[in-house]
Amino acid sequence: MKRNSKILLGVVSILCFILVVIGNRTTEANGGLDFFNKEKMDDGRASIFQNSGGQDLAKIGSILQAEDILLNEWSYYAREHLAGLKSEKEVQEYVEKLQKKFPEWEWSVKNTSEYREVTAVSPTSKHHNEMLQIMATHTKQPIDAYIVYRVSGRDWNKLSEAFFTTGQFKNRLSDIFRGKPTVFSCMKGVFSDKIDTALPEVASRLMSGFNAKEIEALKEENFMSVSASSPMFTGSIDNKENNMNLQIGIRSEGLGAGTTIVVGTPIITIEY
Repeated sequence: MKRNSKILLGVVSILCFILVVIGNRTTEANGGLDFFNKEKMDDGRASIFQNSGGQDLAKIGSILQAEDILLNEWSYYAREHLAGLKSEKEVQEYVEKLQKKFPEWEWSVKNTSEYREVTAVSPTSKHHNEMLQIMATHTKQPIDAYIVYRVSGRDWNKLSEAFFTTGQFKNRLSDIFRGKPTVFSCMKGVFSDKIDTALPEVASRLMSGFNAKEIEALKEENFMSVSASSPMFTGSIDNKENNMNLQIGIRSEGLGAGTTIVVGTPIITIEY
C-alpha cells in the first residue's frame, strides 16, 4: 500500500508540475495536446454535481467489460485554476482552511525555487485512494495556483461506483473547489494473453462500443492512440472544431504478455 501511494504521489506530482511550471501543457502519445488551456476547454459542460465522475467511469467500465477486458486501474481527476489567489499568503490561508476541513489526512509540503507543492493523502480505504494537491509558482506575480483532487482505485465495482453518488463525495467537491473544476475520468485494463487480435481491430471494436468518430490517431506496430468524439460524454477539449472528448490507448506488451487498454474522457490521464 505504501509503495502504491508513493507511485501515485509521484504521478500526480509530475502532472501538477507540468500544469503550473511548464505552461499548462501535457504530452500525450498522439501529439502533445494543450488540454489545460482553459480557452479551449468546454466551459459549458454540465454541473460538477450532475456529472461528478462516477457516470463517465461507469460508462467506460461497461464498454471495456463487454469486450472481456480485465479492469485493473481507474482514476477520477479534477483540477481548478485558483485565479482569485494573488499572493503566497492567500494560498497559505487557503491551504490552512483545507487542513481544518481534512485534519485526518496526511499533509506534506515541498518547496523548490520555482513552485510550492502542498499534498494531502486520505486515510487508507478498501475501495479507493484520495489525494489533494495545491501547486503555486514562485516565478510569476501574481502567482499561478492550481488545486487538484484525485480519486483512484484498482477494482471497479458497485462499491467504487457508489462512492461518487454519496454525500461524502459531494461534500469533498464543495469543500475543496472554489468554482467549477475540470474533470477527467480514466480507466485501464488488459486483454488476456491468449487473445491475438490486431490493434486496429481492437480499436475499431472499442470505437464502435463508444459510438465514437475518429478525429486523429497514431498507429505503430505495437501501439495505437486514438482521439475521438463520442456522444456518450459531455466534456470536450476543443468543442469549437471537432468536440474531442475521448482518447483510447492500446499497447501490445509482446507475445504472451497481453495487451494494455487505457480509455479516458476527455483525455487519458493514466500512464501506460
